[in-house]
Amino acid sequence: MSSLSERLSAIDARIDSRLKLNSRESSSLTRIVVSKFHPSSVVRELYSLGVRDFGENRDQEASAKAQEVLDLDVNWHFIGQLQSNKVKSVLGYASVIHSVDRASLLSALMTQTAERVEPLDVFVQVNLTDDAGRGGVDERDLLEFAEQVASAPGLNLLGLMAVASLEGEEERDFTKIAALSALLVKDHPDARYISAGMSSDFELAIDFGATHLRIGTAITGNRDL
Repeated sequence: MSSLSERLSAIDARIDSRLKLNSRESSSLTRIVVSKFHPSSVVRELYSLGVRDFGENRDQEASAKAQEVLDLDVNWHFIGQLQSNKVKSVLGYASVIHSVDRASLLSALMTQTAERVEPLDVFVQVNLTDDAGRGGVDERDLLEFAEQVASAPGLNLLGLMAVASLEGEEERDFTKIAALSALLVKDHPDARYISAGMSSDFELAIDFGATHLRIGTAITGNRDL
């Protein structure tokens, strides 16, 4: 069985290869290691290997884990569906929120960030399916909602987040993500970042312009559920 360092090196090599294939610099991409279901000891080991960006999707687990590594200069990315009543807790550790997708959540974020000196970096999550349970704003409402996010004084709109299908339609979905991102950038030139791509499809995501990869099992291995 490969070690954590070996898996990280292997994934980073594949990322570098794909970036070169697309004539992209390594600085154009942020590799986020999804550490959910793994203890803080895994975060510490990955940190010792140079990882600084970590992703979590459940506040109860993430907040406890963040407390255990306060001595490390970690950038926490909250990538799961965020309940409005959890916003205050999440903002206690998260540097970036990837899942802003509804007015009630936006309102809660605006309340909690009203007096921030530095605005909070956020992505608007778009839903590419008909399943509302997956989270994300309907693509037909994306630009209107993004305008509301961009207008919020305590928030900095980085761009678009999406999850590609798990049914063999990844290329179709990444094509759509890239097209939606292009529309968003027309209205908001600085919102050029794309959070997309996971363990099974990150290379294809890079092909379509993803700037933030959310990679879990391919690096961390199987989780202890």
